[in-house]
Amino acid sequence: MEIEGGCYCGRVRYRFEGEPGPAMQCHCRECQYITGGNPNVFVMIPESGLQFIQGELSSFKRTDIESAVTRHFCPKCGTAVGTTAPGAPGVFVMKVGTMDDAAFFQPDMAIFAKDAMSFHHIPDDIPSFEELPPGL
Repeated sequence: MEIEGGCYCGRVRYRFEGEPGPAMQCHCRECQYITGGNPNVFVMIPESGLQFIQGELSSFKRTDIESAVTRHFCPKCGTAVGTTAPGAPGVFVMKVGTMDDAAFFQPDMAIFAKDAMSFHHIPDDIPSFEELPPGL
């Protein structure tokens, strides 16, 4: 599968070729900060198939949280492009909203449902976990 995308202003562009991993929606409070209040929808992809073909990302990692994730974003427009996590080496958590064509996206699961707001929708036909599921 090939996935192309980029940030809102067009400064950052990427291409992924390979087999994407699980697709999820995350309802944790941290993701709600990044999205402006909604769940974060993403696909876990192997970094080995990912190329940034234009521009460079800036990143941010909190220093007051143990095992904090690193958030990657466009330095010009601020679009959140993806995340990397210390517990998932070699995986880039790609934000679905940055994809040129995300019609294929269907979440495989919802995580951190304990933090979901009353206005968040979790489809009935996917597994939902209060936190991270075992093995993830």
